[in-house]
Amino acid sequence: MTEDKIKRINELYRKSQAEGLTDEEKKEQDLLRKEYIASVKKNLRSQLNNIDMVNADGSVENLGEKYGNKKRNS
Repeated sequence: MTEDKIKRINELYRKSQAEGLTDEEKKEQDLLRKEYIASVKKNLRSQLNNIDMVNADGSVENLGEKYGNKKRNS
């Protein structure tokens, strides 16, 4: 997600509050929002998959390897 796309999301939001959006702008806003949400989810998943936990015995366990690769029913 580029800075320009984030600026565009904000521009469309301000315009929707001030005067409303055309159908084309509503579609653009929806696509940009979905792209933004997907980007946030991807970044969060990457961070969570890189968490290491130190066990009581001193061994290090990567929680992403243990839990992150499981398939979900969603």
